[in-house]
Amino acid sequence: MVSPGISPGLKGEKQTLVCEHNVANHVGKFSTPSMIRLMEQAASAGVDDYLQDGEVSVGIEVNVRHLAAADIGATIVAHAELIEIERNHLTFSVDAYDADKKIGEGTHKRAIITPRG
Repeated sequence: MVSPGISPGLKGEKQTLVCEHNVANHVGKFSTPSMIRLMEQAASAGVDDYLQDGEVSVGIEVNVRHLAAADIGATIVAHAELIEIERNHLTFSVDAYDADKKIGEGTHKRAIITPRG
């Protein structure tokens, strides 16, 4: 059973600025791992306020496509929407945009757990 308030339609959002720390060095564009991390953070942001004391959400599966490049200086916004709940597993639809185009899309699954000691 998941915490009250966690239901399909729940949304989260995170943004970042593309800089020398999150680009693929060989091309100087926003890297795929950085995009995935931002999508995961958006999904986490959607549920964090609803978790019970001691609970955390952890990423367990990512299935995304990197659709377009983004240059240094671009602001990237990731959106996540909860689309399915199965026991303690949450599936999110995720996407990422720069100012003028979608740069990534897919799904991300998180599990709600209570870490031990």
